[in-house]
Amino acid sequence: MLEVQANGFGPSVLAYGGDTFNTSVYLRRCSAPDKIEVSYATGLGTDHLSQTLRQEWAKLGLNLNSVEYIEGRLPGMYLIETDSNGERTFHFWRENSAARAYFQASVTALEKNLNQFDCLYFSGISLAILDATSRTRLFALLKQAKLNGCRVVFDNNFRPKLWPDRKLAQEVYRQAFAACQTAMITLDDHQAVFDFSSLEEALVHAKSLAIPELVIKRGAEHTLVRPEKDKQWLSIPTLSVQQVIDTTAAGDAFAAAYLSRRLCGASAQKAATFGNAVAARVIQYRGALIPEEALQDLISSPVY
Repeated sequence: MLEVQANGFGPSVLAYGGDTFNTSVYLRRCSAPDKIEVSYATGLGTDHLSQTLRQEWAKLGLNLNSVEYIEGRLPGMYLIETDSNGERTFHFWRENSAARAYFQASVTALEKNLNQFDCLYFSGISLAILDATSRTRLFALLKQAKLNGCRVVFDNNFRPKLWPDRKLAQEVYRQAFAACQTAMITLDDHQAVFDFSSLEEALVHAKSLAIPELVIKRGAEHTLVRPEKDKQWLSIPTLSVQQVIDTTAAGDAFAAAYLSRRLCGASAQKAATFGNAVAARVIQYRGALIPEEALQDLISSPVY
């Protein structure tokens, strides 16, 4: 999606981002190219702006063979406003975005080449922008991916404005939890989806989910990880940040950093420690994608 960074009228910055896209870029940056190839599946239009986005994404090192090009559709757009604490408010213009129409193809590139993937990552926003028929196809694809031995990862990113009602969101999220082997759960999003009265109630529910690998992110509080069913929970400290500039993409970056290590055989503890370090760095910059060089010391550190 196109990203507009602005607080009120006046100068603004045009960039691009989106939750799964952010994760794909950070996964590319956090991974050795000879160990992990990162593909991105979405819809783009055939207009000049969409083609410019494609060129930019290719420069970032993403494999774009799973992109569908849809005549008459444009990229979605969102505007980010941030307050004095770096917390953000999103405004979306995406009703007719190309990404919504991805599964309108009789057979998508992703479905056609499914056996080439070792891991598939999708989010609550992926589910929110699809219609019921498209979601059915996505869940069928995920089921087949698991049968192929592919790891399926779900991130519970939740934007209430993208759902017609909470009941539908809850039903679809339960399907997503059943479809995945790894769940990345942001606790306040989990609370919002299921309308729990407190974060404590949301935490009890999240920890009870019968998913092989669970990661629970709680803002500045310790990240909780259960790497396997019936294993003890790990509590991984977050890093203190003197000044938070913008929390956009912090969870997306964490997911990417975590997966970059887990997919290469690292322990859940080491992966979550790296994820917290990357997320802490990301929130010290404005926008979804921070300068690549800002992460180099973390990526090259023997600690992670």
